[in-house]
Amino acid sequence: MKIKIESNKYYLPKNKVDNNDLNKDNPEWDMLKISEKTGIQTRWIAGENETALDLAVRAGNLLLNSSTNVDEIDLLILVTQSPDYFLPTSACILQDTLGLKKNCMAFDVNLGCSGFVYALAIAGAIIESGVAKKGLVICADTYSKYIDKKDRTCRPVFSDGASATLISSSNDDQLGPFVLGTDGHGFDKLIVEKGASRNPHNINEESNNIRMSGADVFLFTLNTVPSCINELLLKSSIEISDVDLFVFHQASKIVIDNLIRSMSLDEKKVFINLENTGNTVSASIPIALKDAEDSNRIQDGDLIMLVGFGVGLSWGATLVKWSK
Repeated sequence: MKIKIESNKYYLPKNKVDNNDLNKDNPEWDMLKISEKTGIQTRWIAGENETALDLAVRAGNLLLNSSTNVDEIDLLILVTQSPDYFLPTSACILQDTLGLKKNCMAFDVNLGCSGFVYALAIAGAIIESGVAKKGLVICADTYSKYIDKKDRTCRPVFSDGASATLISSSNDDQLGPFVLGTDGHGFDKLIVEKGASRNPHNINEESNNIRMSGADVFLFTLNTVPSCINELLLKSSIEISDVDLFVFHQASKIVIDNLIRSMSLDEKKVFINLENTGNTVSASIPIALKDAEDSNRIQDGDLIMLVGFGVGLSWGATLVKWSK
């Protein structure tokens, strides 16, 4: 598509939780073994009264204050699984808070780890069709609010955060093609079971926490992502060596290491930043993309592959021709 990423910013909350903090709450945990598997040393956790929408506002303002005329934006997509309310749509509140014009379409996308890639596809299609001219894709999640402090599977991995990415039209094809997929049979492998219509939360019951089958999600990733990448290469008529940088969803070190091994990827071409950011769910790819840009891992004209995968179960991949 003749669409480009014009600018990209992110925001992490102020509360910092390192491995020593986790060990204080859980002295029986083998933090050395956990950190070897996750690769994560630091997580950023939203405050008690700080929501994903609050983080989205922060990230959005960082972008708007640095790069564009707010009146030019006529499309807003908020990717989140941590909405402030069941209704109204959080994107509607975000439109008003950011001061976007009223003739701006705004809607939520309820996706996690693949959400940024899906949102790029949606925003790109809308802009290329002429329905909108400039889009703001914001990803924000606060999974920490669903995680018990004793949860050894989820607490060492997930981090809160938000990203804001400005999408606009381009004279050249800079985005796509896309490979997107879903395996809803595995919906229960990463789930918050209580609180919505299927299983309403009772205040007298145990709190509403996330549950993840780490082994199943890991196997899903290794079985799905390589074929997703190969399909994208075939669809693009390129070789894997033509890709200058791979930016995966920052799931964990063990996941990315196994993807590198299974695909025989050049480690120097895989960007990893999860050590100091954690797994920020939908925001992990755009956050990693920004860090890669800031650390000069991306040069003008580079071909970048973005690959998201996880909760749903869902996956998506695309190519970005980088233009400064």
